[in-house]
Amino acid sequence: PCAVAALVALSFSGAIGLTFLMLGCALEYYGVYWPLFVLIFYVICPIPHFIARRVGEDSDAASSACRELAYFFTTGIVVSAFGFPMILARVQAIKWGACGLVLAGNAVIFLTILGFFLVFGRGDDFSWEQW
Repeated sequence: PCAVAALVALSFSGAIGLTFLMLGCALEYYGVYWPLFVLIFYVICPIPHFIARRVGEDSDAASSACRELAYFFTTGIVVSAFGFPMILARVQAIKWGACGLVLAGNAVIFLTILGFFLVFGRGDDFSWEQW
């Protein structure tokens, strides 16, 4: 019951974030689909965490170099996702309003990804690893 509510809330927030992204692209006033490239950042964002989790399973240390490197790469990916629409707006490939909508969508999507790992990444009986 609690996990189902968390899953529904995460799905809803993901839909809201993607709606902001689509509005930044598809509104007639903006009409440019370059910001959709941030979808690549959404997909590759959790990959360093998955790799570090798989490689770091043997070590019992609370903090490992592999995990810290994964945090570093993830931070770089997230910062790049926020910087990409700003650069597009700066070179006038998209309008600043579209940039604002994409940045709002980025914030919601990355908070959703963080929420997913906080809710389902505990490693208990109910975790995403079973899926």
